[in-house]
Amino acid sequence: MKIRSLYMSAAAALTVAAALAGCGGTTYFAGRNLPPSGLTNRVMIAVQNSSAFTKGSLLMVDAYYDIRGGFNGKPASFSITGYSGALPISIQNMPEEQLGAIYGYGDGSFSLASYGKESVGGTVSGLNGLSSSVFITRNQSYAFAASQISRVLTVVNRGSGASYPLSLPGVYRVSTNPGGSVALAFVQNSNYIYYPVQLSGAQTIAYSGGPSAWPKAAVDCEPMNSPGMCLFEAVDPTTGNPLTFDRPVKAVFSADGGTAYILNCGPECGGTTASITTLPIAPMIFLLGLQSGALPTQAALNASTIAIPGGASNALVNTTTLYVVGQQPQQVQGQTLFAGNLTVVNLSNNTASNPIPISDGAPGAVSRMLMADDNTLWIGMTKCTNGVRAATGQPYGCLTMVNTTNNTITLIEPYIGDATGIAAVTGLHKIYTAEGGQVYIYSTIDGASIDNQYVTVTGTAYDVAYLDAESDSNNTVY
Repeated sequence: MKIRSLYMSAAAALTVAAALAGCGGTTYFAGRNLPPSGLTNRVMIAVQNSSAFTKGSLLMVDAYYDIRGGFNGKPASFSITGYSGALPISIQNMPEEQLGAIYGYGDGSFSLASYGKESVGGTVSGLNGLSSSVFITRNQSYAFAASQISRVLTVVNRGSGASYPLSLPGVYRVSTNPGGSVALAFVQNSNYIYYPVQLSGAQTIAYSGGPSAWPKAAVDCEPMNSPGMCLFEAVDPTTGNPLTFDRPVKAVFSADGGTAYILNCGPECGGTTASITTLPIAPMIFLLGLQSGALPTQAALNASTIAIPGGASNALVNTTTLYVVGQQPQQVQGQTLFAGNLTVVNLSNNTASNPIPISDGAPGAVSRMLMADDNTLWIGMTKCTNGVRAATGQPYGCLTMVNTTNNTITLIEPYIGDATGIAAVTGLHKIYTAEGGQVYIYSTIDGASIDNQYVTVTGTAYDVAYLDAESDSNNTVY
């Protein structure tokens, strides 16, 4: 489309939006209010060091026309106002709630952006130190943060204002289910998993004597002598011994939130065998009064484990299919390098496909994964320059498109940098990415590059999110 035609179409669209507003129609779908910008296909970009005076900003682009400003140059750009975080690295995208949670690694800020108002509506306080993994529940009642530097898993009860720094040396990731009723903590180079539980008044009294009065599986309870929250190690109910995994790094959950699929990183993370373990989550619900059931025995856990030879460090659930991404160690030119793979698991019968080669990436790193239009799955990697493809002179890039109808792979080349963000602009057959610190656009029909000259940013683009997606599943953070 020519630029002149593009501007004319944009003008017409804004005129219609204004007319609707003038007639009292200020919603565009799902009861959502038309935002101040008047845009209905917004992609937000987390930008680091956007100027000499700003360490972080949240810019928006019109993803229908792929332009950063108004059709007539006014305004010159769109943004989420009021953001002051430093070095934003992740956007937890919650379009159903019209909310985004942005974590700034430069200052440890966790900001809440209102999509309806296009402004920051508050921050989450009570986190302890810089976090390597942080989430907020969709109802905004609780936040969880894993800080390897501070050696704690922090649980923030925003309703009461209480913050519980639960000691767990080596903790570096936390996973939460869609309903926010379970949080699982993972320790680097460990074979065990942990989960917090909110205590009743009777439990607080019973545990108030300090560590000697805590249950055997409790790793820490805070505050120590009048605890409101305890962190438990997952144990075999018949023996009391810790349930053993194989370098677990993350959990993804079934659509109803009742099942966790534990990703056992295996050789990729210094372990033995990469696999997926199915784990019921009811015993791990942290909310007061909702804990129930018992954890499975070690034997039952072993029986529910599916080997994934291609590696397992990230996954995405799509109805009855689990797409598992990982890195497989290989000996190349006298050194151990890693090759990226996708494994497709049928959850109806717990069978796994053979590994399908995709872009290489950093071992143990949680890649970006997102479903998009045209039955495509997009996978973004970091450090793909260190993989088998680059070392052996093969074409390579950090982004892969998968056609899920036949599991054919399209490697997006050439290499332009780490793929740190993906946003699916559903209905428009395109995705936005953050790669190598810049914004790019691709067609979901064939993986072809789309002109990005009017959406490029000054600074380092690190993550992207489609604010007007239909559901919270349009999110690469979980």
